[in-house]
Amino acid sequence: MYYHASQIPNIKALEPRISNHNKALVYFSTKRENVLVYLSNAVEKYCKETGFPYDGNWQKWGPYGFEADGILRLEEYYPNAIEDTYKDVSGYIYFVKEIPNPQENIQISNAVTTTACVPVDGCEYVADAYEAIMEAVEQGLITLQRYEEMSEQKLAWIAKTMKQEYEDSYKHPEYRHFLNGKFHV
Repeated sequence: MYYHASQIPNIKALEPRISNHNKALVYFSTKRENVLVYLSNAVEKYCKETGFPYDGNWQKWGPYGFEADGILRLEEYYPNAIEDTYKDVSGYIYFVKEIPNPQENIQISNAVTTTACVPVDGCEYVADAYEAIMEAVEQGLITLQRYEEMSEQKLAWIAKTMKQEYEDSYKHPEYRHFLNGKFHV
């Protein structure tokens, strides 16, 4: 089974879209829990909540990686980031049984992409993404590193990286707005 998350209801077929990889792809994971992080985009959510006008493609925000065993590791880069991004956000997890022309070379653990349109085989409604993520954390399916648990070295790396991200994102005013609001760069 392959999973894909979206806030859009009633999708009958998943169509390729331009992403951070600058290619029109549909992304899937072989692990349901891994797509929970895609139910909300912190950049888009923050901009909408603060009234920032923007009508382009939203920069994606995904402070996660993978443990050596392939388990998704979600990291909180600012205080309460996980709750701030996911609490009270609903969405849908679509699943498909087969993917035409699957590609697995995108350097994301358990991920598969395709350039083809993929008919949906089923859908699960997620009422609260934060609760679903925390349930996956409790079950050991996702690890979570809270901001308060990070070392001084990690916090320094985050500050330096976010400053560089701000400088590099001159073509993305929505991302700069988010970075300035959350990291005061």
